[in-house]
Amino acid sequence: MNRKLIRTTLADVKARREQNHQRERTNGHAQSGGMGGGQQRPGQPQPSSSVQVRKRQPPPAETHAEIYYYKKQIDAHTPMVLVLLDGEEVEGTIEWYDRGALKINRRSAPNLLVLKRYIKYIYKAEERVSNVSNMTRIEDDLPHSVEN
Repeated sequence: MNRKLIRTTLADVKARREQNHQRERTNGHAQSGGMGGGQQRPGQPQPSSSVQVRKRQPPPAETHAEIYYYKKQIDAHTPMVLVLLDGEEVEGTIEWYDRGALKINRRSAPNLLVLKRYIKYIYKAEERVSNVSNMTRIEDDLPHSVEN
């Protein structure tokens, strides 16, 4: 048995759309003609136009950006720093994750299972090192007083 995929062309779609519009117009005129010249009563709702206004779809609840980020860091074994809600910093690589937790491998300390609700934010450890070297001390920027 040989089955072919039937695809409609743009011309077919436009022709069907025009036919539907013409049917709606003729049906609309026939219905409104029996109501006294097509006038609407104030209390009745107006008929819907042939073009329907679609409501915007709400954004998806899950964008998968977080999953993609974790997967990328796991595959690269990137050293990460987790800043917890109390200000404590945990450094290590992410071994695995799930909906509510991250498992962190640390070099000189035991591995940790950190619940996501206790994490304030996460950043790459290399960013911390570069930021510390680029920062200048406030005392270096202050003018020194010269004693005579």
